[in-house]
Amino acid sequence: MKKYFYTDGYTNFGPFTLEELKYKNITPETNVWYEGMGDWRKASEVPELAALFSSNIASPPNPPNPFQATGQSPFNQSADPQNKAYDPFLNIVPKTWLVESILVTILCCLPFGIAGIINAAKVESRFYAGDLQGAQRASDEAKKWTKIGFIVSIVMTVLYVLLMILGVVGSIFNYGN
Repeated sequence: MKKYFYTDGYTNFGPFTLEELKYKNITPETNVWYEGMGDWRKASEVPELAALFSSNIASPPNPPNPFQATGQSPFNQSADPQNKAYDPFLNIVPKTWLVESILVTILCCLPFGIAGIINAAKVESRFYAGDLQGAQRASDEAKKWTKIGFIVSIVMTVLYVLLMILGVVGSIFNYGN
């Protein structure tokens, strides 16, 4: 039995049987592939899949795009050209900083690490709820607190080492008196 894969241009999905593929909302323009096929082809060019698009079964209508009339989109990235992490069509979640926050909490600086963990935990839930700007803000906050905790721990370690060295040097000089 053939197993089909399809792609959105960024991610490959599959394998699926022909029956499963019927429920994946692919279009005639969706690129598909199966083992034995040379290269990806449009679904309408694969004979057994072309039947999916010529059937008399009425598909549910697509809801209107509320942003077509205004020309504005909540995903407008013109304000920040570096804002590639927001692109919902690529499904790229902003960096969570969770691992780094946990390491800072355990190894370095507890209060700042906890602030990082709290914000890191909000990133994915906000992203998948559709709050893309909120997800990016949470990611930025987690990054800030994680880095602050790391820097504070380095400063404290350097001060500790300096005090230890000064204590050793001081005890050497006091030993002779």
